[in-house]
Amino acid sequence: MLRAGLGRRSRCCGGLWRSPCPEAAGGCARALSAASAFPSPGSGGGARSGGAPPAGASNVKPLDGVKILDLTRVLAGPFATMNLGDLGAEVIKVERPGAGDDTRAWGPPFVGTESVYFLSVNRNKKSIAINMKDSKGVKLIKELAAASDVFVENFVPGKLAEMGLGYEDIKKIAPHIVYCSITGYGQTGPVVQRGGYDSIAAAVSGLMHITGHEDGEPVRPGVAMTDLATGLYTYGAVMAGLLQRYKTGKGLHIDCNLLSTQVACLTHVAANYLNCKIEPKRWGTAHGSIVPYQAFKTKDGYIVVGAGNDHQFVTVCKILNLPEVSKDSRYKTNTLRVQNRKELIDILSTRFSEKATIEWLQLFEGSGVPYGPINNMQQVFSDPQLNTCMPAEYVQTFLNIRIVLAFLTCNKLAV
Repeated sequence: MLRAGLGRRSRCCGGLWRSPCPEAAGGCARALSAASAFPSPGSGGGARSGGAPPAGASNVKPLDGVKILDLTRVLAGPFATMNLGDLGAEVIKVERPGAGDDTRAWGPPFVGTESVYFLSVNRNKKSIAINMKDSKGVKLIKELAAASDVFVENFVPGKLAEMGLGYEDIKKIAPHIVYCSITGYGQTGPVVQRGGYDSIAAAVSGLMHITGHEDGEPVRPGVAMTDLATGLYTYGAVMAGLLQRYKTGKGLHIDCNLLSTQVACLTHVAANYLNCKIEPKRWGTAHGSIVPYQAFKTKDGYIVVGAGNDHQFVTVCKILNLPEVSKDSRYKTNTLRVQNRKELIDILSTRFSEKATIEWLQLFEGSGVPYGPINNMQQVFSDPQLNTCMPAEYVQTFLNIRIVLAFLTCNKLAV
């Protein structure tokens, strides 16, 4: 593993991180640091000792023994560290005394006094409240960092450095640390001091410009996709950082931000503009370069059908009993179908409106054409396929949010 001598995850409401006073908490952190050994540069890493599970144990997770100090709040950072926790890392979430993470107040709905929003992205974590404006709090953060493998934060650039907790500060006491910063706009540039929220980044990056009905207003996606994508980039970058440290014995500073993440996720839309100067438009559920590839209204709902090649288009026409359409010279290739989009979509839409969604689903089954209904949440979590492809305990987390509480250790120590 990546670091020798890391202790096993302590149990809820007890263990290494629970302490009745700041001094004792600091002492615990020092004891852990002293017991932890990091492979020296050039050693290529080293085997874990002490709390490591037996070789071949079925319950070993990829990040067992890795400790993450999580100073993030709201969504992108917590989503990243939650996923790292799912892989076995021990995540220590640092929150403000009293209020805690902003999302603890985001509701309703609430489960008891806890925001469901907060619970949905803070699975597999322990929580400690530290006043980082106090010198004792800064000292405690440094002690925890020295005992950790990963340090994740999402403060405005320069803010932690003012407190003595920037990368260069932490590097001095923990040269092994994989330090990851998540910001709205990166570490340099004219607007780096601006706060970064998902909707703002989605607007600035162009995502809202291309989202919505063809003749409608810009629309925010139904979930915070810019934040979530940044969380996934962060998750992958931290994993790569741990691998890099394993190879070199040295830590590093990772820079993730909402703006560059979302622009990177524009993929072909950005490429179309950069290479062909094509300014994109909103397409609703349709696709600018593939036809048909969109939602169609049925008698009682909607079905989404995508014909990604000419063979699939012929199959769609066969299922809809429209053989003459597949033979029409205007629709022979995808390029022609894109050029004659309106006429073709009108024909297909009329036919789809003649049957109920379930009838079309039965007709498309086994055809090889990608298709599916537009489900509400009740239908999503009743889908037998979901229960097959997603781990049962993960689904249960959403079906009964109270189970998340079992993964949270909310021992808050105000310093």
